[in-house]
Amino acid sequence: MIWCVEDDTSIRDIEVYTLKSTGFEARGFSCGEEMFEALESEKPDLIILDIMLPNEDGVEILKRLRIGKDTSEIPVIMATAKGSEYDKIQSLDLGADDYLVKPFGMMEMVSRVKAVLRRYKPSPVKHILELGGLVMNLDERTVTIDDERIQLTYKEYELLHLFLNNLGKVFTREQLFSIVWEMDHIAESRTVDMHIRTLRKKIGRYGENIETVRNVGYRMEVEK
Repeated sequence: MIWCVEDDTSIRDIEVYTLKSTGFEARGFSCGEEMFEALESEKPDLIILDIMLPNEDGVEILKRLRIGKDTSEIPVIMATAKGSEYDKIQSLDLGADDYLVKPFGMMEMVSRVKAVLRRYKPSPVKHILELGGLVMNLDERTVTIDDERIQLTYKEYELLHLFLNNLGKVFTREQLFSIVWEMDHIAESRTVDMHIRTLRKKIGRYGENIETVRNVGYRMEVEK
């Protein structure tokens, strides 16, 4: 559930509508008082909080959230006025997780919400991922093949991590780009293919386990 605290009804309505249309549950509040009343009975996954609010501004509300026993860990994205550098810095210093500069696009808002939630809700992972003699140690951030360490770039490592953690699952190029590069749209269509190519080469015989699924994307099979 995403909560939008915004006193401008038209902005609040479009925020809630956009979030719902992109698969989120969402609820709007016109002020901090309404939001704190709702917090007595439920807790959101994330709050989008406008700074310019009546009675109590967003900065003061953020302070209250961060000192509250049950609210200190709720992710918060602040909405700040264009050019208000002080508001941005103050919000981040007080524990905001990100900020949006008004006027912002709705897709930018959705993208930032997804990015913050990914940080707060990482997929459960094992500390060691294995495929035959291919071993990924997540604590040490190393990859070995038959006990011999191989060097991967940051993105290659993240791709391999995703594949090993989801053996047999097909990922589209768009999904890979969104998860590994944390961007919603592919800037260069060959980027994913190029990284897959170099990853296959570096992991030797296990490169054959990364299959190209025609007209879809890629998957890593358990056996080859």
